[in-house]
Formats: sequence, structure tokens, C-alpha cells
Amino acid sequence: EISACLVGSEMCIRDRPAPAKLNLFLHITGRRPDGYHLLQSAFMPIDWCDILHIEARQGPDLSREDLGPPLPPDDLCLRAARLLQQATGCTQGAHIAVDKQIPAQAGMGGGSSDAATVLIALNRLWKTGLDTHRLQALALQLGADVPFFVAGRPAWVEAVSYTHLRAHETGRN
Repeated sequence: EISACLVGSEMCIRDRPAPAKLNLFLHITGRRPDGYHLLQSAFMPIDWCDILHIEARQGPDLSREDLGPPLPPDDLCLRAARLLQQATGCTQGAHIAVDKQIPAQAGMGGGSSDAATVLIALNRLWKTGLDTHRLQALALQLGADVPFFVAGRPAWVEAVSYTHLRAHETGRN
């Protein structure tokens, strides 16, 4: 459950964890004609998290503040916020502060988790009303594992192309 707060006249979500993931295994099941590998894996969210603080803002401007190591100027958080604005026609903006704890390029999905957390939080703050399936469809445009983080549960995943992973819930919480 996401709890929102009020800062001045702006709605915000503080201390929202964006969990890392572990690949419990990775099987290469074949190779496509274009050279990409077909993969199977099981993803498990873990307690190691980045922490995000997100404020809705009047007007369409988006900004990000790095509370830890510097991130690329146009990271997945900002791309997620822009994507949600475009998909819903939302005219609000946001300020996103990221306290990065998950190491970059470690295969733990830190940036993808941050993007999913932004989608979920802004969907609530902006009152866009998208359900989980619609958020996952948007998330897929940001990266193959971003939909997994929107669902937030252990998942069986299969690569069906180099740009798309299909996540199946394992039925475990």
C-alpha cells in the first residue's frame, strides 16, 4: 500500500522502496535466427532497495534529484514519468528524489525497479486510474523487466523476443 502525504499544496510519496531482484536461475533455451538468445528465469524481489521520494507538481515539468551516486541525466525514472504523462494526457509534473542503494549494472534491476516505482506512485498521485495490467504494458516500453517490478511478486519469465519478457506469476506471495 502506498501512503501519500501533503507538502504545501503538493501531494507526495516519501520513503517508497524500489526493491532489487535476484535471478534464481538463468537457462538459455535456444537461439533466434537474429542471434538473440531465448531465456528462461525466475525473478524474486528482495529487501535491498533504492528509496524514492516523489512529489506531484502543478504544470508538466519533471525533475530528478540524486540523493546518492549521480544518475544519467535522462534516466528511467524520468522516462517513466514522461511515458505516463503521454499515455494518460496528464498535465501535472513531478519531482523525483532517488537514494540509490542498488549497484548499477549488477543485474539486480535497480533502474527498472525505480521506473516501476515511479509509474505506480505517479499513477496514484496524478489519479490517472490505470490498473496493474495497463501499467505493466507501459512498463514494457521502458525495459523487459520493468513489468515484473510493477507486479512486485516472484515471477517465472521467458524471453519471447529481445525486447519483451512475458512474466507469469508463480502464485506465491
